[in-house]
Amino acid sequence: MTTLSIKKKETMLDCQQADAVLAESITKSASRQTYYTIHFLADHKRSADAYRAYAYFRWVDDILDAEAGSGTERSAFIQRQKSLLESCYRGESLHYARLEEQMLVKLIQHDAGRNSGLESYLRNMMSVMAFDANRRGQIISQTELSEYTRLLATAVTEAMHYFIGHSCASPQNELRYLAVSAAHITHMLRDTFDDIEAGYYNIPREILEANHIAPQDVDSKTYRTWVRSRVQLARTYFQAGKEYLRRVENLRCRLAGFAYSARFEWLLDTIEREGYCLRPHYNERKSWGNGLRMSWITLSSISRWRGAGMTLQTVPVRQRSTRSS
Repeated sequence: MTTLSIKKKETMLDCQQADAVLAESITKSASRQTYYTIHFLADHKRSADAYRAYAYFRWVDDILDAEAGSGTERSAFIQRQKSLLESCYRGESLHYARLEEQMLVKLIQHDAGRNSGLESYLRNMMSVMAFDANRRGQIISQTELSEYTRLLATAVTEAMHYFIGHSCASPQNELRYLAVSAAHITHMLRDTFDDIEAGYYNIPREILEANHIAPQDVDSKTYRTWVRSRVQLARTYFQAGKEYLRRVENLRCRLAGFAYSARFEWLLDTIEREGYCLRPHYNERKSWGNGLRMSWITLSSISRWRGAGMTLQTVPVRQRSTRSS
């Protein structure tokens, strides 16, 4: 091997290492739970790509949320990312991708299967990002809100199965995406004040128009009534989602799913206890006490969950459209 070839190979390895280091760094900084879930539970040969999968969209989301960007700039940015995704899946050679975009390039290069869980994650999460880029400052409908949750639930669930216990069986039914749907509903309630400040309104147009309130009227009786309905819906979905997780073959995947659910379930209790009045911050989620509580919820779900007769008939009809989530 010539000196030039050796240097070229070393440069390629350096790029790969830089990409991997960046992905781990972004993940750990943004979400310790996600970082350690991947570290301890992901399939060893897929853990590096699991970091890339989370970190890439964390970066995209941060770009879209930046206050400095205009609507035109956000649209151009997300269009570039969508074009990059399609170019990679067509197998085209790319020499212009920045370091953060290389995470997406590497993911697709490593995706050996057709219509894989990884592809489902990438395409659905890209649609989530595009939706966010376009809805800023806009009031959305209930149909759009449901579709938003469907896309995200599809992405996260399929990513979990792709990166954790990918060779093991999991049910293909309408309960598959409900745990993540419940988490997303809860997540949007938790972030209501931050989202309003950034120009994202999570309450549907129909509620606002029918009751003559604004998205900022979080303390109104109408808004609290709507929050109550969302809490109840999330509880129903968590219950159904746990029935699904109980039937997942891989223990690591079950643990990841229950831990993900526990991360949000405690918040429903808090919102309910406070009369469905949302507040700007829920800092107790980062406390040691709440961490222990989430751990207990997770372990209890694994060891004692026996289901509650949950069937497809007991799941609210409007969620049955969330199949591919």
